[in-house]
Amino acid sequence: MTLFLKGLAFGFLLAATVGPMWVLCLRRTLAFGPLAGIASGMGIALADGLYGAVAAFGLTAISGFLLGHSFWIGLAGAAFLIYLGIRTLTAPPVQAKGATEQKSLTASFFSTLGLTLTNPPTILAFAAIFAGLGLASSADYAAAGLIVAGVFLGSAAWWLILAATAARLRGRMGPRLMRGINRVSGVSILGFAGWQIAALFR
Repeated sequence: MTLFLKGLAFGFLLAATVGPMWVLCLRRTLAFGPLAGIASGMGIALADGLYGAVAAFGLTAISGFLLGHSFWIGLAGAAFLIYLGIRTLTAPPVQAKGATEQKSLTASFFSTLGLTLTNPPTILAFAAIFAGLGLASSADYAAAGLIVAGVFLGSAAWWLILAATAARLRGRMGPRLMRGINRVSGVSILGFAGWQIAALFR
C-alpha cells in the first residue's frame, strides 16, 4: 500500500508539471468544455501508466525498441506539436455554441496519448524514480502493479482537477481573452516543440 501511495503522489506531481500537455489540456477545456479536457487528460494518464508499466515490470524488449527509435519517435511528436501550435494560434477566439459536441472526445484522447508516448526517454526517468521508491524491475508483479496503478490514478486525478477548474472559468471568457489564450497557448506549444527538437539533436 505504501508503494501505491508513492506511485499516486509521483503520478500527480508528474502530471502537474507544466508542459505542452498541460497547456493543451487547459486550452481544450476552455474552448470545448470539461469533457474535452478530461478526455485529453485521460490519454496522458494512460501514457504515463504504460511507460510506468514498462519500467516497473522490466519490459526491456519494449523499452529497448522505443529508446532505439527515440529520435524518430520524438521528431514525429515535435512535428505534431508544431501542427497543434499553428492550429491553436489560428483558431477563432470564440467557439460556437455546442463546441463540446463538435469536438471528438476520441480524437482528444488519442492525440494526447500519442503525444505523451513520443518521449521514449521518459522510461529512463520512470526506472530511476521507481528504483528510488524501492521498486526494482525484479520485484513481484503485485508490487509493480500497485505502483503503476498509483501512477495512473495520480496523473488522472490532476487532469480531472485541471479540467474542473478550467471549466469554471470557461463561462467568463470573452472574445478578447479567448484570443489571447489561443495566442499564448499556440506560442507555448510551438516553444515546447522547438525545445524537443533541440533536445533531439543534442
